Amino acid sequence: MARLIIMGPPGSGKGTQAEFLARHFAVPAISTGDLFRAHVRDGTALGTEAGRYMDHGEFVPDHVTTAMLRERLEADDAGAGFLLDGYPRTVAQIQALDDVLGSRNQAVEVVLALAVSDDELLERMLQRAREQGRSDDTAPVIQRRLELYREQTQPVIAAYTQRGILLRIDGSGDKDAITATAIAAVEEALGRPARGG
Repeated sequence: MARLIIMGPPGSGKGTQAEFLARHFAVPAISTGDLFRAHVRDGTALGTEAGRYMDHGEFVPDHVTTAMLRERLEADDAGAGFLLDGYPRTVAQIQALDDVLGSRNQAVEVVLALAVSDDELLERMLQRAREQGRSDDTAPVIQRRLELYREQTQPVIAAYTQRGILLRIDGSGDKDAITATAIAAVEEALGRPARGG
């Protein structure tokens, strides 16, 4: 049983770490981006509503995102826990998540925040842009995305820090080493004995 959230700026390797951690703790990794795409693909009512915003490059409103998330958390595979990636992004979403989990006498146990310097994030994302031929990903554009991320998530990080469940992990360097550090930190926070190996 592990109810986790992973946070990190664009280019921090959050998606990769989410996969590794979810596998280790045997819980589903639930990404809001994947939820949006699945609902749009399946033509659900929520997907149609989300699609209207996504088509215009706008954020999907909280009530739509939360409704999708509530539905996903009711699936059998999320009964023993989950790892959320991309939610909550705002203080209002923290409250919504508390309400969803509170109705089942559950709560988020650990919030993992990947910390990577702006210089490294910029380098990683410029590299990725070159590899994928994305000429619109210029240094100023990336810098702006990082600024927006910080503005948006600062209150979320502050709220979870206040609750005493936020763990900051150094997200720079070797991928496997980051995973090992993250797993050890979460196990300790959950009060589990560290596994050998």
